[in-house]
Amino acid sequence: MRKKVTVIGAGNVGATTAQRIAERGYADVVLVDIIKGMPQGKALDLSEASPVLGVDTQITGSNSYAATRNSDIVVITSGIARRPGMSRDDLLATNMAIVEDVTTKVVQRSPKAVLIVVSNPLDAMCHVALTASGFPAKRVVGMAGILDTARYRSFIAEAVDVSVEDINAYVLGGHGDTMVPLASYTTVAGIPIGELLPKKEIDAIIDRARNGGAEIVGLLKTGSAFYAPSAAVAEMVDSILLDKKRILPCAAYLSGQYGIKNVYVGVPVKLGAGGIEQVMEIKLAADEKRALRRSAKAVEGLVKDMVRLRREAKS
Repeated sequence: MRKKVTVIGAGNVGATTAQRIAERGYADVVLVDIIKGMPQGKALDLSEASPVLGVDTQITGSNSYAATRNSDIVVITSGIARRPGMSRDDLLATNMAIVEDVTTKVVQRSPKAVLIVVSNPLDAMCHVALTASGFPAKRVVGMAGILDTARYRSFIAEAVDVSVEDINAYVLGGHGDTMVPLASYTTVAGIPIGELLPKKEIDAIIDRARNGGAEIVGLLKTGSAFYAPSAAVAEMVDSILLDKKRILPCAAYLSGQYGIKNVYVGVPVKLGAGGIEQVMEIKLAADEKRALRRSAKAVEGLVKDMVRLRREAKS
């Protein structure tokens, strides 16, 4: 039986994710959205590309969750971006409700699936999906570190003027301003980055990586990144469905690793058929360890805010 991947949300990120997975040819794809005709139209367009690409992927668009039954992976991209005049609490409350609703509906039909969370604020939404699903933490993972690391690697490759394939690096921590690019683990064909670039230039690259998403939003004016995020999701899907056991930076629920408990934060993990098979603990420099814990504290703050908002909604 062919594998099945459901993508919830047919916007730019969701539709491009569906495209990348469909073009791989090893899994059927279901694209779900509440907007009538939107997922159906995009699924039809993708299906009509299949003869040109030489893949036999079955692509289904739907406004209901019936077609998602028995999915092996569910990618959650649903949610809204912050709008002018919208408070941080408003955004958090809205996306909490969306992700909780979506998660509840998909797990009823796919109780053995692995959930990949893309919705923002990403690390906090992982907590929502974990609670709503009732799944073990290894089957709820967030896409963030791969994207942040890809941005970091691309900027280094540009600065050193080498192929991106020769850049090895990790970006850990929460998805946002507190992310932690690890200069100590950054190499170019095995050469430490400090031997190729001055510290001032490395610091500038790190700062640009932290603001990579905002830079794109500033340029687009009316949207946000979707090519790189969808590529990051597809890499995760590859590792899970093909049981590749890649070591990739992802948002994982920690239970004491790195001195952090009960919070989702980006760390290197082994991704295989069961989801997160192992959280890889690597030795960090003292300043990197402090930065990672600060990042985890920021995520904890968001989780506390969600608890407060739930309490206020009930009162």
